[in-house]
Amino acid sequence: MEWLSMEFLTALLSIVVIDLVLAGDNAIVIGLAARNLPREQQKRVIFLGTAGAVVVRILFTLAVVWLLKVPGLLLACGLILLWISLKLLYEEKDHGEVKAAKNMWAAVGTIVVADTVMGLDNVLGVAGAAHDSFLLVILGLLISVPIVVWGSTLFLKVIERFPWIIYLGSAVLAYTAARMITDEKFIAPLFEDNPLVKILLEGLIVVVILIVGKILKGERKKAAGCIIADHAVSSSPKQRR
Repeated sequence: MEWLSMEFLTALLSIVVIDLVLAGDNAIVIGLAARNLPREQQKRVIFLGTAGAVVVRILFTLAVVWLLKVPGLLLACGLILLWISLKLLYEEKDHGEVKAAKNMWAAVGTIVVADTVMGLDNVLGVAGAAHDSFLLVILGLLISVPIVVWGSTLFLKVIERFPWIIYLGSAVLAYTAARMITDEKFIAPLFEDNPLVKILLEGLIVVVILIVGKILKGERKKAAGCIIADHAVSSSPKQRR
């Protein structure tokens, strides 16, 4: 992959989009972990915790990029990434389990550990979009992580105002997963003489993920509405009599 080629820039953009969409809520962890500390320590905790999380994230992602060369892992990780892209559309995330730390180093540790655990989907998505390029991994994370950390609140508000951003992120993830599956060593030969079939299959996978995700999201909202309605009925004055 040539430096600053269209393929390189497209892959870099994919990495940034994937990391922003998947890691936007990770920044909330930073605020939750540091919320009980004095204001003068919070900036230091955010800087140290973010730096530690970035280093761990880069190391993990580079390791996954290397591991994806093992036969069969590209297919397996592609299927996992498809599931992640689907969950992105309908799953509500909860950060209530992140406890506020009582001192600065405990907060830094909480941020690094929580970001590592929550960032496994980011690692897989970024590694898949990097196409074996360690440079792309590092550049992509260096661009996206500062945006996530210092612009997390604004970014989350933008997502709430423009929900299509989530669908864009899911589509990029699904396309990355489809590319991983079709590039698997024992599957790729099937498309050598039929590149158009490969493109159509990858496009079909993206469309199916978006449609299924939208359906599941609608069903989830409908179920939540039924639960709220049932609760309102059961707690009404007539029912209490």
